[in-house]
Amino acid sequence: MKKLFIVLAIAVSATAAAYAQPTPSLSTHPKDAKPIASPRDSVVATLQNGTIITMTYGSPGVWGRTMGKDLDPMEDSVWRAGANEATTFAVDRDVMIEGQKLPAGRYAFFTIKHGNEWTLIFNKTWNTWGAYSYKQNMAQDALKVKVQQMDAPGYYNERLKYVIGPDGNVYMMWGPAVVMFKVS
Repeated sequence: MKKLFIVLAIAVSATAAAYAQPTPSLSTHPKDAKPIASPRDSVVATLQNGTIITMTYGSPGVWGRTMGKDLDPMEDSVWRAGANEATTFAVDRDVMIEGQKLPAGRYAFFTIKHGNEWTLIFNKTWNTWGAYSYKQNMAQDALKVKVQQMDAPGYYNERLKYVIGPDGNVYMMWGPAVVMFKVS
């Protein structure tokens, strides 16, 4: 099972790299050229059906901390699915997320972790800092879907990373967690 997952992860990363557009280095602030603890990153991919997906996020590192204890996501709490500004998810045409319709547009992307179940939230108020004003903006939720965390024994990603495959599978990889959702 472990070998199968490693092969799958390599295949997804290689495929995504072939379709994804490169992003500039975002690891330093231009003002003082010091490393940023949670640099902004993004991934842009064109799906096989022509849909363009763009995700932009702050990429924190685990740095020896424990998820759910002293590191987000905290159990049953809204998380911005990244660091600093809310993670954004944008599509250039109407799509289905896990079989539910999401209109074309840009959204703040939040999650709520409950055990191995994750609620994914696409909120119309995309230009926001973290999840601090989510309760004020929750009426702007365009879509909520639930997915299960993938079983990935031995897997670990020190820095938060999103990968989008040309088949529409979007992977969030953070510490020991791998969460996947389907865009079609």
